[in-house]
Amino acid sequence: MAQLTVEGVGTFSVPDGKRLVLALEQDAGIDQLHACGGHARCTTCRVEFISGEPERMTKAEAEVLERRGLTGVRLSCQILVDRDMTVRAISRLEGSGRADAGPAPAPHIEPPPEY
Repeated sequence: MAQLTVEGVGTFSVPDGKRLVLALEQDAGIDQLHACGGHARCTTCRVEFISGEPERMTKAEAEVLERRGLTGVRLSCQILVDRDMTVRAISRLEGSGRADAGPAPAPHIEPPPEY
């Protein structure tokens, strides 16, 4: 089990290998956005890492962040919790004006990860 700390919320034990987007929702109780259902298309699942940021990035994540001109953020749908990490949840349903967070992401990274 890894420790996921969400700034201003708390620290939670998360099973190793769980998608970060799901850990934020299910373990930390965060209203994390994922408008595309966790397919690395919309960038609404953005987080900022304070510590424990994975070195590797999926090709899908790198491409969408570059296309959107985003830096300093990562897509929680493309990251597995495989270590202790501390994040800032910056893309939440509250205040977004959206009706819901988006379709439920699958338990595995989609599209299949290429690094």
